[in-house]
Amino acid sequence: MVKVRAARPAEAEDLTGLVMRSKAHWGYDAAFLAACAPELRIRAGDVTARRVVVAENGRGEVVGVASLEGTPPRAELGLLFVEPSAVGQGVGRLLYRDVLRRAVELGVRRLVIDSDPHATGFYRAMGAVPVAEPAASAASPAAPAAEAGGTALVRFEAAPVPLADWARAWTGGGRAVHLGNVGEFNAQFADATLDREQRPAHHYACLAAFYSPYPAALVLPRPVPRGWTELVCRQLGWTGVEVYDGLLDADPGLAEAVRARPALAALLTGSGLPLVPWGRTRAFGRLAGRPWRDGELRYESKSAAHGLFGRILADGGHPGIVLPRQWRVDGRWAAARMLAARTRAGENTVLKSEHGVGGSGTTVLTPARVRAAGGARAVLRRLPRGPLLVEEYVGGAASRGDEGPRDLTYDGFVDEAGRAHEVGGAVMEVADGCYRGATVGPGVVPGWAERSLIAFGAAVGRELADSGYRGWFDVDFVADGTGRLAPTETNLRLTGPSIAFMVAARLDALRGAGHLVRIADRVELGARLPEAQLDELCAALARGCAELGAVFVPAIPTGAFEPAPWLGVLVAARGREVLDAAEAWVRAEALAVGAMFGPS
Repeated sequence: MVKVRAARPAEAEDLTGLVMRSKAHWGYDAAFLAACAPELRIRAGDVTARRVVVAENGRGEVVGVASLEGTPPRAELGLLFVEPSAVGQGVGRLLYRDVLRRAVELGVRRLVIDSDPHATGFYRAMGAVPVAEPAASAASPAAPAAEAGGTALVRFEAAPVPLADWARAWTGGGRAVHLGNVGEFNAQFADATLDREQRPAHHYACLAAFYSPYPAALVLPRPVPRGWTELVCRQLGWTGVEVYDGLLDADPGLAEAVRARPALAALLTGSGLPLVPWGRTRAFGRLAGRPWRDGELRYESKSAAHGLFGRILADGGHPGIVLPRQWRVDGRWAAARMLAARTRAGENTVLKSEHGVGGSGTTVLTPARVRAAGGARAVLRRLPRGPLLVEEYVGGAASRGDEGPRDLTYDGFVDEAGRAHEVGGAVMEVADGCYRGATVGPGVVPGWAERSLIAFGAAVGRELADSGYRGWFDVDFVADGTGRLAPTETNLRLTGPSIAFMVAARLDALRGAGHLVRIADRVELGARLPEAQLDELCAALARGCAELGAVFVPAIPTGAFEPAPWLGVLVAARGREVLDAAEAWVRAEALAVGAMFGPS
């Protein structure tokens, strides 16, 4: 195991030798190396002045060196050299991340890197951004490598930032134990729209890897590929993550499955770390030693949430928000009569179940669609059983004259002290009423929507806190044709967008500020692959995205073993163009795996 420690003045001569061996690794000739030697030398007095650290392997051998030079708010990565025998073993990555961490502690907000041309791929992969400013000259002591053969150094910059305030508040600034109890959460509502076998829920339990920016342990109902967890840890800079999987065969009660293993329950609950579930349940309360509050999840009901929205709007102060009308109907035939009347009037209609996940139980009906189905009664016969809500359809954004987002969401949480915290807004991808993914990051939510979304989401958070709810929540919106937002539901649990927020917070702290993160719930695979080949595919997708300037993280691997195989993925980049290109490339490569088996 490689670790980073402060360099010692007595090591200066040996560290100079390491630097020169590392420089020679790129094939520079002896004359050029001799010319560089005076500027690459590390003197005993430099060790403290230049904030020099070393990477040391398990045998106590120094295998890398790095320095952080200058004064806040601007500093330089003066040295970053790896022993040639250790290249490709993650030493450079470890040193670079340590430099960013120390830069944050010092208050540095602009880290300048003058890269040897051979190292540009490394710095891009680490999240540094190329800039147009001229790089340091060959004689600059701050340059990790000098010009060679007329090839100029390449200047990069990074923007070191601490972990976001909301992320520190979420888990107290430290690591957490993540409990993937998606099926358990869904099952407590006993809604006919939810899959009794909870098969999709157990796939989505894989998102437990991302319930906070840095987990200590994952507790999962089904077995997951070891290669998946190793790649996720590598991409997000995690170490020491324990995985407890395969705890359930069919029953969705993950918290009870943990309690049935007293040693495991004691290990997880006695660690002193926060225990973070997908959502609160009575069984989780017993595991965590947290009293269950009757009614704390009442606003998970779509009709209760609608009532909450109405009460907030009745107080005024939210001119950018419009609430669609909603009716709770007594029985299916009453719903059919209302749907038929709205169809005759040429009105679009939304039918909703009280509870549903990812759009399950929500159906958008145009008059043409109702007629094509054979009328309102025929439509109702095809829907899942259970209570129904009839809701006014909110028209789209076309009349604004732009291609702006249609579906948006606000994420926040209420801590145990009852304080509501804002996380931010996101844009969702929704197809035919079903959630498909989301994008978070700076500038994602358009300016015309941001203020209204944040203000209304914060108001919902305060109401939830007053009602006794504690935990994560979101508020989903659709945009109408006049620049207003219509709130449609609350989710009192973690969500797909929340996963993207967690990963964005981690990447910003790990690689510098400004990441856009997109979670795509379903990326179709062209063929089912054995586990080893799936690992190879994901590793190849990670390498390919890095070449594009993006980060790939597999989010849901277990869907790859279904008869119709798929993956859930996360893609991150600092610009929308790169993000879109990386997602398109990932989708194309995932589909292309079927080609290796020949034409169908």
